[in-house]
Amino acid sequence: MAKKMLYGGDYNPEQWEESVWEEDMRMFHLAGIDCVTLNVFSWAALQPDEVTYRFERLDKIMDLVRKNNLKVVLATSTAAHPAWMAKKYPEVLRTEFNGMKRKFGSRHNSCPNSPVYQKYSRALAEKLAERYGKYDNIVAWHISNEYGGECYCENCEKAFRVWLKEKYGTIEELNRAWNTSFWGHTFYDWDEIVAPNLQSEHFAENRTTFQGISLDYRRFNSDSMLNNYRAEYEAVKAVTPHIPVTTNLMGFYKPLDYQKWAKYLDFASWDNYPDTVDTNAAVAMRHDLIRGLKQGAPFVLMEQTPSVTNWHPYNLLKRPGVMRLLSYQAVAHGADAVMFFQMRRSIGACEKFHGAVIDHVGNENTRVFREISQLGHELEALGGRTLDSRTPSKTAILVDWDNWWALEYSAGPSCELKYMDEVLLYYTALYEKNVPADIISTEDDLSQYSVVITPVLYMTKPGTDEKIRSFVKEGGTFVTTFFSGIVDEHDLVITGGYPGKLRDILGIWVEETDALPSYMKNSFTWNGKTHEAGIICDIMHMETAQPLAVYDSDFYAGTPVLSANTYGKGRAYYVATRSDKDFYADFLQHILDEQNITPIYPPCEGVEITERDKDGKRYLFFLNHNDFPVTLPLQAEGTSLLENRPCQPGTPLHLPPKGVAIYQC
Repeated sequence: MAKKMLYGGDYNPEQWEESVWEEDMRMFHLAGIDCVTLNVFSWAALQPDEVTYRFERLDKIMDLVRKNNLKVVLATSTAAHPAWMAKKYPEVLRTEFNGMKRKFGSRHNSCPNSPVYQKYSRALAEKLAERYGKYDNIVAWHISNEYGGECYCENCEKAFRVWLKEKYGTIEELNRAWNTSFWGHTFYDWDEIVAPNLQSEHFAENRTTFQGISLDYRRFNSDSMLNNYRAEYEAVKAVTPHIPVTTNLMGFYKPLDYQKWAKYLDFASWDNYPDTVDTNAAVAMRHDLIRGLKQGAPFVLMEQTPSVTNWHPYNLLKRPGVMRLLSYQAVAHGADAVMFFQMRRSIGACEKFHGAVIDHVGNENTRVFREISQLGHELEALGGRTLDSRTPSKTAILVDWDNWWALEYSAGPSCELKYMDEVLLYYTALYEKNVPADIISTEDDLSQYSVVITPVLYMTKPGTDEKIRSFVKEGGTFVTTFFSGIVDEHDLVITGGYPGKLRDILGIWVEETDALPSYMKNSFTWNGKTHEAGIICDIMHMETAQPLAVYDSDFYAGTPVLSANTYGKGRAYYVATRSDKDFYADFLQHILDEQNITPIYPPCEGVEITERDKDGKRYLFFLNHNDFPVTLPLQAEGTSLLENRPCQPGTPLHLPPKGVAIYQC
C-alpha cells in the first residue's frame, strides 16, 4: 500500500542519449519525484518487424529507475503502430469521417477493428508483462494512451453489422428500432447497412438524417475501442494479476462512454489540461466525473502540464502558484496521485514546446522546477493522510453519454442547445455554495442521495424512470429540465405526451417547445426576482404539479415555467427554460434548504472549499483562485497539514493569491 501520493509523470528517456539519464535521476530526487510513467510511445522501437522484439534499451531504463527507487507506471505503447505495420498491412489504417483513407502518421492512427492491430497490440502487452511483471516497483499498467477518434473503414463497417446483429437479433427488430420506414430505409439484409458518415447519412459531423443509425455507431465505436483496451487488460492481467490496470481518460470526452469503460478499469485516471477560458467550476466538474466513474473511489491525475499546453491556441504560462493550486484542486476532488506530462522537454516534433519538469536548459535553475520541487516536498510531508479518503455528498448530477449523443444528434429544437453547458450551469451553482456533487450514471444507486439533478434528460433509458420514481417516492428531491423524457434508448419518441415516462413523477404535460434564437428572450419572476428565459421555453400544463413561476411575455405569458410536484414522500421539480446564474443559485438554495443540506464552509467568492473524509477525520481543502489574498476564520479545531501547526476555532486563515491550505479536523 502506498505511504504517500505518487508524484511524477511521463518520462521518455528513449528520446535522449544515455548520458542524460543519470542527470535526470539527480533532478527527480531533487524535486521529490518518486514515480515515472514509461514506454508510452515506444512500439516502433520495441518491435522492428512482425517477429522481432528489442527490449534491451527498455531493460536499461527499467533497471535504472528501479536502482533509483522510482515507482513505475508501465505503458503498453500501443497508441501508435509502427510504420512497417502500415506498409505491410494498410488495412490497419483508419478511414476518416469524410471517407478519406489515412496514411501512416500522427497517433491514434489504428483502426480499432483491424485484426492486425488487435493481434499485435495484445501480443506486445503480453510480452511486456512476461518480461517486466516481476519488477516490484511497477505500481500500475497503463494501457495505450488517451484512446480517441473514430474510424469508418471496411473493417469497421463489417464489425458494425456484427455488433448490430448481436444487439438486435433480427433485421426486423433493427428496422423497428431505427424507424427505417422513414425515407425508404428498410433493410432486408445485414450487408445493406453502411457506416453513417459524410458518404451516407450525415450532412455535417453532428448533423445526421438518421439519428438512430448514427447513435448506434457512436455506441459501436466506443465499444470497439473498449474491446482493444480489454484485450490488452486481459493480456497483462493473465501474467500479473496483482498489478492494477488503467488507461488515461480525458474528462468529458464525447466519443467514448467512460461510464461503460469504468467497469473495466481497476482505478480511474485522467489527463487535466484546462483551457484558459475554462472556469474553476468546469475543471472541478471534470475531476468529480472521474471520481464518480468508480462510485467515489480515489483516482489518479495521470497528466497535467507543469507550465504550458502546446496544443492550445495560445501557450499561456501557468502563473506562479497555479500549477500547485491546480494540483491540489485534483487532490481536493479525490486524486491520490499527482503526475505530469512531461519529465524532460522534447527537442523535436509537436511537443517540443509543451511544458516539462526539466526544461531545454537542462538544469534546476528555473521557476517551474522550483515550484515542482516545492510541491514534491509538501506531498512528502503530507504523507498518506488523505489517501483513500472519500468525498461526502448528498447531491448528485446524473450524466449519460447516450443522452449526450442523442440530444446533440437531434434535428431540433435548437443548434445552441449543448448538453454539457446545461450540466455545468447546475454544477456551478452547487460548486459556488461549497456543496459537493457527485457525477453519476443511470446505473448508479440513487438511495444515498437527497437531491438528484438530471439536466435535459432527453433520453429515458430502460429502468431509469423506475429508479427515479422509487427515489422520489422514498423522499428524494428530483430536478430535471426542459426537453426531458422525449425519447427511448433508440431515439424514438415516447408518444402519449411529454415528458413521457417521467410525466407522472413530474405531474406535468408539455404541449410545445419554443426554441428562441439568441436575439429573443422571455422572462419570469421567482422568489421576488426577475430572471431570463432563453434558448428553450417549454409550454406546459399542470396535472398534479403546482406552478412556482410563469412566463412574462409572448403568447404563452402566464403559463408555468417552473413547477413542483409532490410524489410519495418526495418532490419533483421541472425547470422549463434556461435561465441566468442568479436563478440557479437561488433555486438550488431552495432545494438544498428543503433537504437540510448545508455547505462544507460558508462561501467566499473565488475560494474553492472541498472535503475528503477517512476514519472519522475530515480533511478540508481551501483553494484561493483569486489574484488577491483572502482571510477566513476557521470554524473548528484542527491541524494545518501544510504548515504542521494546530489551529483553534476563530483562528484566521490567511490565503495568499493562488494559495492552498489543508486542515485536518
